[in-house]
Formats: sequence, structure tokens, C-alpha cells
Amino acid sequence: ELQLVESGGGLVQAGGSLRLSCAASAFIFDDYALGWFRQAPGKEREGISCMRSSDGSTYYSDSVKGRFTISSDTAKNTMYLQMNSLKPEDAAVYYCAAALVWSRWPPREYEYDRWGQGTQVTISA
Repeated sequence: ELQLVESGGGLVQAGGSLRLSCAASAFIFDDYALGWFRQAPGKEREGISCMRSSDGSTYYSDSVKGRFTISSDTAKNTMYLQMNSLKPEDAAVYYCAAALVWSRWPPREYEYDRWGQGTQVTISA
């Protein structure tokens, strides 16, 4: 059913910007959370942002608040993560994921059951 594919990762200098994309294979008709996660080598996966399909609500972790912006283009079945003022600690593999919203907002990580393959973000300083 729903398939997610990330793109837009690459090498960027500290202080620079990148825009990640997450393309969905089909329209989303149910109440879904669409989220961005990241994982650096040797560290646990971290949820950094998500948005709710039913009302457009957004969530940001303290580590990216004020620097990253989540958005979507329904005509393209795509969501985006605009990353500005990048820091060395932002280097990681970035994943997009989807979860049905039925118990809480925002969902916990274990509630996401559709995941993309990941895209690498590398920071040079």
C-alpha cells in the first residue's frame, strides 16, 4: 500500500541549508501523522518533526525548533523538510515515516509502521 521514498540529502557546510523530500505512492485519506526522523552512527533514532493530515498540525523537537520547517504539497503527494542553519550534530541518515493517528498526538515512534529508505546528510565544518 503506502510507500515512502526520501531524497535531497548530501554534503553541506555548517551554517548552510538543505531541503529533503518524501514522496508518497498514494493519496492519504485517513488521519495520518507524517514524520521525519534521523539516526547518527552509534545513536538511537530521534523524532524531529511531524505533521497531521487531518488538520495540518505540526510538531518540532527542541533540537530543530526554529531552524527546520515541515511542509507538504498535496498535488505531488510529497512532504518536505527545509533545514537551515545546519550544525555538525545534524549529520545523520534522515527517514520519513507515516502513522495512523488513533491514540495521541504526536504519535510515539513505535506507532509509525510505514518507513522510507533514508537519505544521508553530511556536514562539513
